[in-house]
Amino acid sequence: VQLQASGGGLVQAGDSLTLSCAASGRFLSNGLRNYGMGWFRQPPGKEREFVSGITRSGSSTMYSDSVKGRFTISRDNAKNMVYLIMNSLEPEDTAVYYCAAGRVPWEKVPMVQADFESWGQGTQVTVSS
Repeated sequence: VQLQASGGGLVQAGDSLTLSCAASGRFLSNGLRNYGMGWFRQPPGKEREFVSGITRSGSSTMYSDSVKGRFTISRDNAKNMVYLIMNSLEPEDTAVYYCAAGRVPWEKVPMVQADFESWGQGTQVTVSS
C-alpha cells in the first residue's frame, strides 16, 4: 500500500491543523480494513516517535502522553483515508509527521515501528510560539 500524507504547514501556538493520509495501491479484498494505521513524528534532531494509532476497524485508538487530549486520529475505510486532528498545537509539536500502515490483528492498535510495513513520505508541521 502507498501512503501520501498532507496537510502540514506553519501555524501559531494554540492553532489547529488536520493531517490527512491517503492510501492507494493493490489492497486485499477488505481494502484499508486490512491495515492498522498510525501516525509518527520526527522532531528536528530527534528520533521518530509514536503519536497515535488506530485499529483496523477504527474502534480503538491510542495516543502518546504528549498529545493525549489534544490530537484525534480517525479513519474512513470507504475512502481509504486516515486523519489526525491536532488541536492546541505547541512549539514542541514541530516535526515531520508520517502516516504508516501495518497488517496487524483486527483489534490491535499498532504502536511500535515494527508493527508497520508501509510509510508515507512525511509532511512538515511547524508551530511558532
